[in-house]
Formats: sequence, C-alpha cells, structure tokens
Amino acid sequence: MAFYKDKYDVIVIGGALAGMSCAMKLASEGKSVLILERHNLPGGLATSFVRNGVEMEATLHEMMSIGPEDRPLFIREYLDEMGVRINWLRVPEAYDLLSPCDNIDIRIHAGRRDDGTWIAADEIDEKYPGTKAEVNRLLETCKSVYESVLFLNENSASKLELLLHHDPLTKTAGYSAKEVLEKSFHLPKDVVSILSAYWIYVGQPISTLPFTIFCFLLADYLLGGSYVARGFSHEMSLAMAERCEELGVQFEYCQEVEKILVKKNHVYGVRTKRGDEIHADFVASAPYPNEVYAKMIEPQSEVPLMARKYANAMPMGVTTFSVVLQLDAKPEDLNINSYSVFSSNIPFDTDVFWEQGRKPGGWSNLTTICLNYANPEGVPEGKTSLSITFLPLPEAFMNFTADEYQDMKRRIAKEMIEQISGYLGVNLLDHIEEIEIESPMTVCHYSGMYRGGIYGYQHSMDNSVVARLEDVAKETWIKGLVGCASHQLVGDGMACNINNGKIAAKMIMEMMHEEGK
Repeated sequence: MAFYKDKYDVIVIGGALAGMSCAMKLASEGKSVLILERHNLPGGLATSFVRNGVEMEATLHEMMSIGPEDRPLFIREYLDEMGVRINWLRVPEAYDLLSPCDNIDIRIHAGRRDDGTWIAADEIDEKYPGTKAEVNRLLETCKSVYESVLFLNENSASKLELLLHHDPLTKTAGYSAKEVLEKSFHLPKDVVSILSAYWIYVGQPISTLPFTIFCFLLADYLLGGSYVARGFSHEMSLAMAERCEELGVQFEYCQEVEKILVKKNHVYGVRTKRGDEIHADFVASAPYPNEVYAKMIEPQSEVPLMARKYANAMPMGVTTFSVVLQLDAKPEDLNINSYSVFSSNIPFDTDVFWEQGRKPGGWSNLTTICLNYANPEGVPEGKTSLSITFLPLPEAFMNFTADEYQDMKRRIAKEMIEQISGYLGVNLLDHIEEIEIESPMTVCHYSGMYRGGIYGYQHSMDNSVVARLEDVAKETWIKGLVGCASHQLVGDGMACNINNGKIAAKMIMEMMHEEGK
C-alpha cells in the first residue's frame, strides 16, 4: 500500500506554526496538503519539555494579536475561523521596565479606558507629570498605523487610497522609530525608553527599526494585552496539528526533506532524506532561502543567480539565549513580583544593547518571565518557573569550537542569573532545582533554522517590511515555491509566523489561479 499519494496540491516543508497555518488555510479551501516535519512533534520552537516530571515552557513569552474573546484581535480571529480552540490566559500586565541607572522603575498595563485614553498613558503620567496627552497622541498614531497594516494584510490599495485613508502610515513609513519619536513627539528621554522596552521582541534598535513595525508592536500589545496558552505553547501546536488532520492534511513526522525538485523553473516535488520522491506543483518551505538555494534545490542549475545573491544579501535577524529555571520557592519569597520585566544595568539604550548582542555574554538588557503570574496552575505549588532571555546576533557564536561550547553557555548563563539576582537581592543560584540553557546552537540543532535564527531577516530601515512588500514578487524566484516561516515577509515571533502561514497560503492560491489549477 502506497504511503504517499501520487501527487498533492501542496507540500509543506516543516510542521511549525507557519507551516500548519498555511496547511490549514489551504485545506479549508479544498486543497490536498502534505506536511513533512523533521521532528517527532509539531510546532517547531513552540514546544515545552519535561524535567523531573515538571513541564517547562521552552520559548513562548507571550502571544500578541490575540485579544479578549469578546474583542478578538486578528490571530484569535484567524484561529477561530480555522476551528482551532486554545485555552488562552491573559498576562496580568504588559511589562515592567527596571533601569536603575536611569531611575526608571515602572509597570505598564494594556488597555484603554471608557473615554478612549490609554491606561499606559496614565501610568507614565504618574511618574512623569504632563506627558499624558502626548503619550495618548503617540499611542493613537500607533493604533492607526496598526489598523492600516492589518487592512493591507488582506487588501490592496492604490497610492491615492493610502494617502486618503491611511495618512499616519504613509507619512511615517519612510522613517525609523527613533526619528519619529524625537521629531514628531515631545517626550522626555525616559518616557521614550519606557515606550521602547518591547524592542527585544523585534530584535532591532529603535534607531534602525521602522516606525511602522514599532507602531504595530506597541499597539498590538497595548490594545488587547498579551496571552499565553494554559497548556503552554505545546497546547497551541497540538491544537493546530489536530485541526490540520481534521481538515484532511496528511501530517508526517520524522520525515526530513533533503531536496526540492525543480524542472524548467517550476517545482514538481520533494525528496526526503529517507529517499521518498513526492510530487506536487507547489511547495511552502520553512528552511531559510540561504539553505534552500545553496543546497536543497535539485538540480542546482535551476537556481537563478539573483536568488542566491538576494538570499545572501538579506541581513540575519537575532537568535536567542535563554536560561529556563525551576526554583524551589514561591515567587514572592524570591522578591519576584511580576510576570514580565525588562531590566538594564546600564542607561537604557537600544543601540548599545544591539552592539552587545554581537558578543557572547556581557549583556545589559535582560528579559525575565515568571510563568506563575500568568499560568499559576502550570507551575507546581510552592515553586517558581522563571526564564531569563537575551536575543543576540548569530555572529556572537560563530567562533566557538564544540569543545568550548559547554563552558561558554554555562558561563553566560551564570552571568545572567547573577545579574537578575542582583536586582532581586536574592541569590537565585541557591534555589535552582532544574535548569535548561537554550542557545543558538540549541535552536539550530532542534529546528534546523539557519544559524539558529528565530526572527528571520532584520526588519531595519535598510530592509523594512514596507520595502519588502514592494519586492515580494521578486522573492518568488522559482515558480510554485514560497517561503513559510519567520524569514518570510513579516517575521518576529509566533503570532507573526501564524500570519506568515496565512500569507503563504494566499500566495499559493493566487499562483494556482494564475496557472489555472
């Protein structure tokens, strides 16, 4: 009995969030879809692990674009539309920013009051009197840009329509977050720092971060708050995988794709590492274009020269270094009082943090997440689940040998734990029951992502999403082949990857229509 069909409409390489999102959308449109996943679990990095009988979240800090059930944002709407049911828990606060050198210690909450003002504006005004109106004006601008981006995600618009109906987007699209914040809004430096705290979730300093991305991120988090899944990110992955199969998607695990087969500049299938040749006219690919064009296309003579140049010219985004801890005491006994804290042991400066990310360790800006405050049932009673994270650039780890790896990662992890211990006034090293250290090598080995990348390519002013929208057709160098992961158009996080899958499905449907299939 044949294991695979003679031919599928679409083969999806990789059963992570983007791949499953793409497969669900295509299957809901009646297309036959095969997902080939190299690992034995769905979700890619959206997973968890068990230590000493305790489940620990591997990667998910918080999900954007969810929103409350009665006022859903676009990712919740999309998952609901696809029939994916996830038990979402709202994170209690947006974030804390702790920067002792700047005398900044503030907690920010998401949401708007009945009069339309933002809760965050009130909280900032309490610390910096007289700033409320200007912070509200900035957040309203962010909301407008956010809504325009969502509109353009689903619709096309002429330049005249953009000018008439999306004025804040068109006026600011060519500027960095720093330029707009400094030139168009009259805010103290510390307030700009407070509103820039989320920079780590795009992995780009605000001097080179497009204001469009800044607006989308800030509005998304501060409109509807952020969420986690009760059953960790693994619940989200399993729910999506189950729905894929309910819609008729064939989902095969432990099947690594080695080659993408191309003839006359059009894909016609793939070959797995096991040797199976499987046919389809369309392929959605999770591996980065750097890997695809360098070694996966067969024959290599089918790779256009400009495809190699384009992929290699794209600057890599950040990777991750995270220390995941289970501690032997309750959070309050360890002086841990909030879910999400951005902290800095030097004056807050995203350009400095970015440059620090080029080196292994010595990082000043750390993010701590205490799962107890968002998902108390997910942590054993009397214990604390804490992660400490920095997002360095892949180049920071390029010169280590295998023999140096263990010492390197333990040294950096100890630095990070000691730095957070200093803020808390508690030596966390004395309370560790379980520890896992996730490095760029962990990401690379587990998921196969190029250089351990988690955020795709940089969304900088030299390579902004607005510019890439204009070039999206150029990125389709081989007919029938589309990207389907964080390296795609949007990048930056789990919600964006779900959206990337939806975008990939839309691109494939348009290609099918053009080819009469």
